[in-house]
Amino acid sequence: MNTAPVDPQEFSPWSFWRDADSERQEAQRRRLRALVDGRADRELGAQCFVSDLASVDHDVLRLGDRTYIAAGAYLTGELVTGADCSINAYTVIRGRVTLGDAVRIGAHTSILGFNHSMEPGTPVFRQPLTAQGITIGDDVWIGSHVVILDGVTVGSHSVLAAGAVVTKDVPAGAIVGGNPAKFIRWRVEPASGPASVAAAGLAERVAQFGARARGEAAAILDRTWNEERMLFADRPGAAPTVRAQADAIEIADLLLGAVPPQRQRSEHIALLQGWQNAETGAVAPLGPDGRQLEGLDFSHDDVAYHVLSVGYALELLGSEFPAMLTWVTDATPQRVVDLCESLPWDSDAWTSGHHVDAFGTALLWEKSAGAAVLAGVEEALFGWLLLNADPHTGMWGSATPDRGLLPIVNGFYRASRGTFAQFGVSVPHPERVVDTVLRHAREPRWFSPGARDACNVLDIVHPLWLTRGTGHRAAEVQELATSLLSDALRTWVPDAGFSFREPSPVSQGLVATEPGLQGTEMWLAIVWYLSDLLGISDAVGYRPRGVHRPEPAAGLGRTRGLDEAPRGGAGMA
Repeated sequence: MNTAPVDPQEFSPWSFWRDADSERQEAQRRRLRALVDGRADRELGAQCFVSDLASVDHDVLRLGDRTYIAAGAYLTGELVTGADCSINAYTVIRGRVTLGDAVRIGAHTSILGFNHSMEPGTPVFRQPLTAQGITIGDDVWIGSHVVILDGVTVGSHSVLAAGAVVTKDVPAGAIVGGNPAKFIRWRVEPASGPASVAAAGLAERVAQFGARARGEAAAILDRTWNEERMLFADRPGAAPTVRAQADAIEIADLLLGAVPPQRQRSEHIALLQGWQNAETGAVAPLGPDGRQLEGLDFSHDDVAYHVLSVGYALELLGSEFPAMLTWVTDATPQRVVDLCESLPWDSDAWTSGHHVDAFGTALLWEKSAGAAVLAGVEEALFGWLLLNADPHTGMWGSATPDRGLLPIVNGFYRASRGTFAQFGVSVPHPERVVDTVLRHAREPRWFSPGARDACNVLDIVHPLWLTRGTGHRAAEVQELATSLLSDALRTWVPDAGFSFREPSPVSQGLVATEPGLQGTEMWLAIVWYLSDLLGISDAVGYRPRGVHRPEPAAGLGRTRGLDEAPRGGAGMA
């Protein structure tokens, strides 16, 4: 008699591929191979787990990536699941059942995609079986001891409370419970009216917003101009910054089609160019006294971002950096690989994406200016990103225990913006990107009303816009875009613009909820991208042209003709 204790991961396998030793992992791989060998009707995704103590006897079995079947489960018939599904201990799934992505099934639940006839005069065991099948959408939480009967469709984002007996269809986003299960409340409220009607109403609101923003742009610039320093600050009372000058230039270009009137165009150019280090090309941040800090290079977060903000501001002004960006001109393919490898993707994917964005943009400026960039540098950057994109998420790096998907989604936006989007190259695994973004967008810590900020919203909106050509989960993308756009339009403050973070009773008094240049510049771009996802961007009356422009950069890879004067600056031969 075997008296060895049962491995707890047979019942709770969620951390198996992270924590199990190599011997147990190899034993699991053998079990998975045994399930599919010689069976064309069976297919298992990456990092699945099927307990040795589960009974799996399917005619058809297809499990998506990272789907788990715990001990005691009893499975027969035809089961097809999406990614990230969990089938807990003692769950019964029989008949024809289809699960979407991220379906969580509690213990002792029965999902029965078949039934017996029960006509009188014939014993039940002799009655023929009927099978309509059960379909369950994405992101559904099914509590313990739930029963779902044949023929039911469960909509995405719904919740089936523990003990529910589900005998009829469940609308998307509903929470149901009881026997028989009845509607309790909405987890995700449905959109009101047909999508076309909602879009038409939003288009009118967007047009009114665009007109108002253009009419109040001058007041926003006046409000943030520091007369004493002759510089822009993000908001009244704040110290002037390099970024604030660039944000002011972007806002003026976007809404007024002109430069900020506080300076002449030539003066704006001279100011920005004068901040660039002639030896390295770096633009250091300003200290409290208004002077630039010394001894900083491109590894500093602000210096890296100034490649974007100052570079695009100069482009909008019809100019460019006067000195070479040595971060790129001194680069070799191996140095690019070393840079990518040195970034903290697993612990801080946002910072990693931030620096890839900046390096990609520095590469853009140097190639557009006709500078000598070593052969293979561009290929090394894109090659590393292509080879290291996670095929399960479509992104780089790892989720973290404290912030979930936030770092990798935000890092993906930054890294893809400065490379794939800016260079006009298709991103790898675009449908997985959509899946990851939509899953992340359901996280209330970042996306409930009052918790949203410009960074987190832009970092989901741009990837959805960038991958829109796939058509993957388009209805969900439009539903999300409609909700975000409607809420964003309400947060404009007259003559002050947008705050970085949405104002709410919870966030009242926070500096991030004060209107400023950064929040205004970012939310203006967000409004355009959301409108474009809904097909109503023409109503906005503007189109981003700076850091957040939708088109790939013009002139990429162009070399100067013999009649063009080279750019001046340190390091020129």
